[in-house]
Formats: sequence, C-alpha cells, structure tokens
Amino acid sequence: MIDSSESYKDMGKNVALVLSSGGARGLAHIGAIKVLESEGYKITSVAGTSMGALVGGIYASGQMNEFEEWVRTLDVMEVLKLTDITISSKGFVKGKKVIEKMKEIVPARNIEDLLIPYCAVATDFIKGTEKVFTEGSLFDAIRASISIPTVFQPFKRGKDYFVDGGLVNPIPINRVVRHEGDILAVVDVNADVPHDKPETKEADDEDNRYLKKIRNLRSKTNKHIPKNRKDDIGLFNLNTRSISIMLNQIASLTLQNHNIDIMVHISRESYSIYDFYKASEIISAGEEATRKALGLED
Repeated sequence: MIDSSESYKDMGKNVALVLSSGGARGLAHIGAIKVLESEGYKITSVAGTSMGALVGGIYASGQMNEFEEWVRTLDVMEVLKLTDITISSKGFVKGKKVIEKMKEIVPARNIEDLLIPYCAVATDFIKGTEKVFTEGSLFDAIRASISIPTVFQPFKRGKDYFVDGGLVNPIPINRVVRHEGDILAVVDVNADVPHDKPETKEADDEDNRYLKKIRNLRSKTNKHIPKNRKDDIGLFNLNTRSISIMLNQIASLTLQNHNIDIMVHISRESYSIYDFYKASEIISAGEEATRKALGLED
C-alpha cells in the first residue's frame, strides 16, 4: 500500500480501479475518479459492486460528466420520484425508474463495447454464488448488482434471480482486469474509520419529507415479521444492519489478502445509503479522501 506521495510518484500512472458497494456513499467514487484523473492517472480498467458497479459502468461508458451533472441536481423530491415503491414480498423498490432515467443520460450499450474493461458483480440468489457480468447489457448488469435484498426487487433474467453483489464480493479486487505495470487503486465507502461530522444544519421541509418517506418504507417492511417486544429491531433495520456486518467482514478479509497501491477510505458512518440528495457533499468527500490517500493533504 502506498504510504507517501514520494512512493507513488515512482510508480506507473495506469490504474486498475476497484469500487465498493455502499448505496449513496458510492457517489464518492465520482470524486475519487476526478482526483485520480486530475493527478495524471489513467484508469485502464474498472470493477465494481452495487453502487460501485453503477459509477464504474458510467465511467467506462465515457459519460461520467453528464452523470455527475445530473446527480448534483437531485434534491429530496427528485429522489423520491425515482423511488418506485411497491408492496411485494420480493422487495419494496422496483428499480425501473432509476434505470430508465440513467438510460436518458447514457444510451444503452453492451459491456464489451465500453471504452475500457469493466465488470459488475452480483449474487445469483438461487445458486448462492457470485455472478460476474463482463458482457451483455450494461444496464442489466448494473440493475442486478444494485439489488439490495428486501429493498430492491431482485433482477430476473430467464430463470435466474440476481441481488446485490455485496453479499459475496463487496470489493471485487479479484475481478478487475490487470495490465502489466499498472497499479491497483481501491475505493472503499464502507470503511471502519472515524468520521468527522461537519456542522449540522436544521432539517428543512424537503429533508423532513424525505425522512418521512424512508420511515414509511421501514414501517411497511416491519409489518412482514412479528415484533420483538423487548428489542424492537424491525425487518428493515435488521436486514440493513445484518448485511452491513457481513459486508464489512468480507471486505476486511479481501483487503488483507491483496497488495493495494492506493487505498481510499470513506467512513461507513459518513452518510446513509439513502442520502442521494446529498450528492455534492458526498462527491466532495470522495475527492478529499482521495487527495488524502495520495498524500496531497494532511
């Protein structure tokens, strides 16, 4: 792992980039990519899981600028419009509106036609195995990879059901294409590191409406299991926390078993996985964390 600015300056500038899962925190990947490019690094391949697969796919398509411009415009109400909630035993968000909106920004294309090697990791729910998308529809791969269990409905293709790749490989270092002389850069937005919280402002009406929508979603999910009178966890929080614990353990083992040249950490306590309306803040957090990883600031 790179420890100082002097050490990485002596290395090559071609980067194999790995982007973790992490919901809205994954928007920090945009900031990380911007800093890497501004410092002269050339990203020659990318692999991602969940939100990492989404951002990585958009980058590999060559339309990151258009995507960034759009996400920066998202306010609370725009995020709510993209949340096509439905009552279903398979999940509470259909996920169609998000993909349809993205297709307005990035034309549909196949993975094999992207500018650089790319892969998205999902989980085959029936088989309980990892599914690595390296060809076929880019948006099918993204939709499969972002399908957080009980939140997003699984992505169905033929007889197969795919859910979030974070269940099996939240930081897919072993799936990124490597080239001779490249360096490995990893952005982990679920890092177990302290988070310095900025000064908080009082929630405005839009924030309150957004939070109310999230509470309503939680209320709907909680109806599907009996309540524990002594410790009322609720299905929504139980599921989210359980996945987070599992993801962090898998990610920790993954990071220990690989030699990483540039390691970017974003605290898992920094933003909620639903804070998409805070895109500008999260992108800035990604920029700051990447500059720190490169030794560009204290």
